Amino acid sequence: MNMLVKDIPTRLYIGGEWRDASDGGRFPVENPATGEIVAEVANGTVADAIAAVDAADAAFPSWAARSPRERSEILRKAFEMMIADKERFARLNTIENGKALPDARAETVYAAEFFRWFAEEGVRNRGEIGIAPASGARMIVHHKPAGIGVLVTPWNFPAAMGARKIAPALAAGCTVVVKPASDTPLTMLAMAALLENAGVPKGVVNVLPSRSSGKVVDAMLKDPRVRVISFTGSTEVGRKLLKSAADNIVTPAMELGGNAPFIVCKDADVDAAVDGAMIAKMRNIGEACTAANRFLVHDAVHDDFAGKLARRMGAMKIGNGLEEGVEVGSLVNAETRDKVIELVRDATAKGARILTGGNIPNSPGYFYPPTVLVDVPDNANLLKEEIFGPVAAIQRFTDEDDMIRRANATEYGLVAYLYTRDLQRGLRLSERLESGMVGLNRGIVSDPAAPFGGVKQSGLGREGSHEGLMEFLETQYIAVNW
Repeated sequence: MNMLVKDIPTRLYIGGEWRDASDGGRFPVENPATGEIVAEVANGTVADAIAAVDAADAAFPSWAARSPRERSEILRKAFEMMIADKERFARLNTIENGKALPDARAETVYAAEFFRWFAEEGVRNRGEIGIAPASGARMIVHHKPAGIGVLVTPWNFPAAMGARKIAPALAAGCTVVVKPASDTPLTMLAMAALLENAGVPKGVVNVLPSRSSGKVVDAMLKDPRVRVISFTGSTEVGRKLLKSAADNIVTPAMELGGNAPFIVCKDADVDAAVDGAMIAKMRNIGEACTAANRFLVHDAVHDDFAGKLARRMGAMKIGNGLEEGVEVGSLVNAETRDKVIELVRDATAKGARILTGGNIPNSPGYFYPPTVLVDVPDNANLLKEEIFGPVAAIQRFTDEDDMIRRANATEYGLVAYLYTRDLQRGLRLSERLESGMVGLNRGIVSDPAAPFGGVKQSGLGREGSHEGLMEFLETQYIAVNW
């Protein structure tokens, strides 16, 4: 066993105690780059899920009653501890997820920033006082902690997605039960230990790894004490959770799938667009809901852009993410890799051409090479589905209105990227794009201070910014005369 993993707790974290699953069950965690089983983790049951809600319920009154500054100082301490320990977190992330160390290091810093941001934002839970125009009564409006939050996090950013949900919940005064992805539970278990050391009281944060995700989450959503469900993952699973949440009118915060267009206008700086594309496509090996999925490139710059992008992606070093110099690690599991393989095969069978990549390495692990496709037909499946891998699918356009129509021709609306030298054109086109976020001459939009979220079937609500805090608060209005 890797010595780093050996030091990570592998039991459930409930009520501030590390405990085995109620039935003693455990499940393996694999290093996707090698196929090695690196740990076995307690497999939480429905009984464990209810025990976690019990613990969160018992801890809620005292945590909600703490001053915003007290909660803030604990979150600030968590930020400082995570930054001090960022290399260990990055390596642990790489071991269970497969991503290259540069990606894992960037994610760790990004994750820590959520603790710092909400340490600052949690003390700004402001209300207002007004006078009712008709009656003259005073209207006092303030925001109270919503209650217990169930946080369901994905495997692609095991540190960042956990911090992005835990930090605002704790800043608001809520207690939580975190259900990490079963592919990558170790990072969240390490974060639970860090939060305990930072001063988070027992029961405020509970972590429940489980292979029975549907059953344990559904059981918690049926508990009337749970008031918020925050989920990051596929739209398909999000729909199911929304149906379960409806029974008890649990407030949903849903960050779901994406199908991001990356648009390169005729007047774009092609080199800058390629730089942005390398981030938008290859950050986290393309395993991101924000990853550029469909490249719409004006015919006048198409060949220049496609050729430069293919050269850049084709030169990236592939290998075990723990090795220095590696830029492209392993995809997280066989299912993810096989989906990428099938999407590329479908596109080429329908007429797409491969400029680079497309060949599966003959080595252990779930690797797929950076791949650039051109002449991708409209009926290719990878234009409709999230690729979740290092594949750039490029199409040409000549007419601006047709380009916008194609960019919006998807059920998703999370993010879009747009490159042009003309700011007026950029802002005008951005407003026409049906997406919650737009990277205008930027290949990345994620920031703890920005409201992250989508429209259409890419989700409900926002994470980050002040809006992320509001997801865990309820508004109360008091009418009074004085």
